[in-house]
Amino acid sequence: QLSGSAFTCPRSTNKRSWLYRILPSVSHKPFESIDQGHVTRNWDEVDPDPNQLRWKPFEIPKASQKKTDFVSGLHTLCGAGDIRSNNGLAIHIFLCNTSMVNRCFYNSDGDFLIVPQKGKLLIYTEFGKMLVQPNEICVIQRGMRFSIDVFEETRGYILEVYGVHFELPDLGPIGANGLANPRDFLIPVAWYEDRQVPGGYTVINKYQGKLFAAKQDTSPFNVVAWHGNYTPYKYNLENFMVINAVAFDHADPSIFTVLTAKSLRPGVAIADFVIFPPRWGVADKTFRPPYYHRNCMSEFMGLIKGHYEAKQGGFLPGGGSLHSTMTPHGPDADCFEKASKAKLEPERIADGTMAFMFESSLSMAVTKWGLKTSNSLDENYYKCWEPLKSHFTSNSR
Repeated sequence: QLSGSAFTCPRSTNKRSWLYRILPSVSHKPFESIDQGHVTRNWDEVDPDPNQLRWKPFEIPKASQKKTDFVSGLHTLCGAGDIRSNNGLAIHIFLCNTSMVNRCFYNSDGDFLIVPQKGKLLIYTEFGKMLVQPNEICVIQRGMRFSIDVFEETRGYILEVYGVHFELPDLGPIGANGLANPRDFLIPVAWYEDRQVPGGYTVINKYQGKLFAAKQDTSPFNVVAWHGNYTPYKYNLENFMVINAVAFDHADPSIFTVLTAKSLRPGVAIADFVIFPPRWGVADKTFRPPYYHRNCMSEFMGLIKGHYEAKQGGFLPGGGSLHSTMTPHGPDADCFEKASKAKLEPERIADGTMAFMFESSLSMAVTKWGLKTSNSLDENYYKCWEPLKSHFTSNSR
């Protein structure tokens, strides 16, 4: 049995699955610490930085220079909280160019929400296989073993949450239908391999933020059948049913929430996964792009494809931005001028684009890799707001 919740949780929140294996997963040598690479849980590597931060597309290593699989290509960008108390999150970037060979990974610390941006992922799990392509996401929940094949230079984003699981947001006045519908989430069917790898299969575990490895003689994907409600799953972002303003004003981005990981405070999330998909803009007497904003939440933005409406220039696919707690942010100067003069008629927004946001109630710290080693930080980000000018006239009504 794989338990994703305490045995005594209420039936509505109890998560567990039974796995019928050729050999039990306990059949392995002892775990030993391995090279941590760029994975960290240390939120004090560098001093806090409240500035608006933006990263250019993170560079993928060339296979001809260094073969890098999913695990060796993990880079922790920012995070907050404490793994040992099961409260917090981390944001990682994965940059890889080769498949995992006789290696699998599992996370004792939390759930991985994986957002591929370049290149598709063939993910082998104990529950079966999933093919996840850009504009799709998948969630590998805590403790589930998986291995990833890639087919080209591959890049993406990961939102990790500690101690809680992702779930669909409550809909409230929206009613029974809308946003991400349960019917569109897909789970694997059982698939197994009865394969001997004498002393040669490596199981990598992330435990308390550190990486450990153990050897075993057989493939871990030897589950012939399973049943239960604790599974990996995938979702195609094109299936999101967008809710939007149809009269006036700019609705809050919470209407674009795909999945949430709740905190103990009602209405406050450890993390939300939010997307900004293609849609119609029809609001009247309204500045339609996202409003200028200071937020008690932390907002990490990423771009899968296209051009984000509020930042047509330096915000690029494969890059990202972080607007920390109470740091102001919003459309750049060009976007402001164009939107202020635009004729308000029905228009398509974000065609060919998919931007997303990892939003958290926790104040996130950026790692040394994020601020320095990655060499991707855009030092000129603040300049996109410098051309903004006053249009105020004191006698206007």
